[in-house]
Amino acid sequence: MGDSSDSVSVDMETFSVAGKEHLVKTGSGYVSVAVFGDQDKPALITYPDLALNYVSCFQGVFFCPEAFSLLLHNFCIYHISPPGHEFLQLGAAVMSLDDPVLSVDDLADQIAEVLDYFRLGKVMCMGVTAGAYILTLFAIKYTQRVMGLILVSPLCKAPSWTEWLCNKVMTNLLYFCGMCSLVKELLLLRYFSKEVRGSVEVPESDVVQACRRLLGERQSPNVLRLLEAINERPDITQGLRKLQCRSLIFVGENSPFHSEALHMTSKLDRRFSALVEVQACGSMVTEEQPDAMLIPLEYFLMGFGFYRPSQCNVSPRSPLSPTSISPELFSPESMGLKLKPIKTRFSGEV
Repeated sequence: MGDSSDSVSVDMETFSVAGKEHLVKTGSGYVSVAVFGDQDKPALITYPDLALNYVSCFQGVFFCPEAFSLLLHNFCIYHISPPGHEFLQLGAAVMSLDDPVLSVDDLADQIAEVLDYFRLGKVMCMGVTAGAYILTLFAIKYTQRVMGLILVSPLCKAPSWTEWLCNKVMTNLLYFCGMCSLVKELLLLRYFSKEVRGSVEVPESDVVQACRRLLGERQSPNVLRLLEAINERPDITQGLRKLQCRSLIFVGENSPFHSEALHMTSKLDRRFSALVEVQACGSMVTEEQPDAMLIPLEYFLMGFGFYRPSQCNVSPRSPLSPTSISPELFSPESMGLKLKPIKTRFSGEV
């Protein structure tokens, strides 16, 4: 990649609800980046799942006061949205279906260009499902630029026959019918467990209703283009051993990608990786059970020297409570062995 000044520039800036949203021009199109916090701090990059942006994918975890204080105290947050998925205030232009389809490699390279524009060195990364795949691919291609990976229900293999067929159905529906009710239902099945999607007896939760509304604001050609890229993704399992950073993986036990996350964990270096399974939860742990992420995140980040300014009480029953963990947990060599496997469930009691 050449000089970033030739390929990347800010075309537009606007203030979003709590930060500044930039529309950054890269060599393969525009990318929205919403920046929150002090840019002198280390960078945390986020990337959402299919058809989502930072508002619909990470709002839950960032609205959790303890997690918010932990992350914003230590990082400047750079929320990267896939092309055409920027936040509503900035406005997403409709992508032409005649344009070439961006590959997952193009999407990973865009992240490197965004980092070049903001003059960022090593970054922490947090991604959900498709976004976790893109960030993992980015970490494989640009190993020296990633200090750690926080992956939620991640993908690493090529689509299974079932996923490929479901994605093809959604592609055709998006092309002929737009963001219709059936596409929304298929996407909600991808994101959430049946516990929050509701039933005849139980109404769907507020988080699902909010996500449904936000999906209605998406430009269907833009979702279609990203879906095509994700549906053509290659298997990157072999590249996982090249990763030189520590990884923390969350997966909901009811996620359709649960087995994929377990497969990915088995291929990562056990000394540098940890798995947290969240019970009664779908793929999008960041929205469905964000509180379940707090303690694992806190201990994971302690290994890098980060900390939460106001410590809260930790349940002695927690598998991650200080009474059950030795200080050696925080060394890179032992973190994975100590944390894997962990099964945690967030309930109201602490």
